[in-house]
Amino acid sequence: MATVFIPTMLQGLTGGVKQVEVEGNNMRRVIDGLEDLYPGIKDRLVEDGSIRPSLAVAIDGEVARMGLLEKVGENSEVHFVPAIGGGLCGNEPLSQKLQLAVGRPTAHICTENFARS
Repeated sequence: MATVFIPTMLQGLTGGVKQVEVEGNNMRRVIDGLEDLYPGIKDRLVEDGSIRPSLAVAIDGEVARMGLLEKVGENSEVHFVPAIGGGLCGNEPLSQKLQLAVGRPTAHICTENFARS
């Protein structure tokens, strides 16, 4: 079974449970398993048949790009995290990296005033 880490913003639906084991070989089935355990959680994770744009899913440390069709291994770790994205201010490589990491920006931010390492 996959281990799903419940984000703080959804722990009200789980009675404070922070992680749970759920069966499913793809994200659709994992989310259906979560819904069986915690009715109402699916509506907070899925919108119009896709992962909500305000969320990103990481499976075993990698951002899931295929949404509900993304494969989940038997011993995978699944994390739901608030999605971030970057807008471009000129030719801003940091923003491009943020946008590529998440895959679908939900907000545009200008990072020209942030320090770079």
